Amino acid sequence: MRLNPFGGARRTRNADAVVTGAGSGIGRALAVELGRRGGRVVCADIDVDSARETVEILCAAGGKAFDVYCDVASADQVTALADTAEEWFGKPADLVCNNAGIGAGGLPTGEFPLAEWHRVLDVNLWGVIHGSHVFAPRMRAAGRGAILNTASAAAFGSAPRMAAYNVSKAGVLALSETLAAELVGTGVSVTALCPTAVRTHILDAATIEDPATARLGELLLRWTGRAPAAIAREALDAVDRGQLYVVPQVEAKVIWQSKRLLPVPYTRAAGLVERLARR
Repeated sequence: MRLNPFGGARRTRNADAVVTGAGSGIGRALAVELGRRGGRVVCADIDVDSARETVEILCAAGGKAFDVYCDVASADQVTALADTAEEWFGKPADLVCNNAGIGAGGLPTGEFPLAEWHRVLDVNLWGVIHGSHVFAPRMRAAGRGAILNTASAAAFGSAPRMAAYNVSKAGVLALSETLAAELVGTGVSVTALCPTAVRTHILDAATIEDPATARLGELLLRWTGRAPAAIAREALDAVDRGQLYVVPQVEAKVIWQSKRLLPVPYTRAAGLVERLARR
């Protein structure tokens, strides 16, 4: 690996990487950017056809990649993914991007269906738990590597009517912080990506139980959404720098600071804004 000016490894250059949720959005952007940086990429997705499209984009640009079906809600499938990648690379992965996720929301706690709670947590939280559980020990044993977990500004923003999604992403953030502490001195870094609106197709597949919430999400994407490619570049550059947090957008930074400096006023304001938006 090349060295950066700060003395650390340029972990995302020429990396043997695994990306979950690689079939679209941030996952596809991460995979394509890793290929552009000279890496070999295993593109995993529950929609294997979309993962194959990502591979075709990578290979057309001169990269090396292949697609794998993987439901990250299954620990066995994530283990099989790690084994398959290790066989192709001839060694443990240098970088794993635990990125697969789904959107959901629209109803207050108590009305949002419990079945949807389980579905969201199975993918968004347990998917990252499985990825960390499987890949972290292999990287620790190798004495090198990086883990990039896609969380969200929802992890600390706590918007009303988004409880399941918020909880899943808060769990990803807490896991990332804990894992980073556990891996100090091992040669393995952990980075948590916490964006706000990103122009992906997550709303297309999301379970949004309320039209007003769906419209608000569409407006946020239109007004403040950034391109996945820009988010991917910033996230991978942060991995190279060994950053724990990536909070890429201005509004995400404002939420981050407001929640920590003025937690009670922030929470009340979030509730009032949500009520006003429904009038």
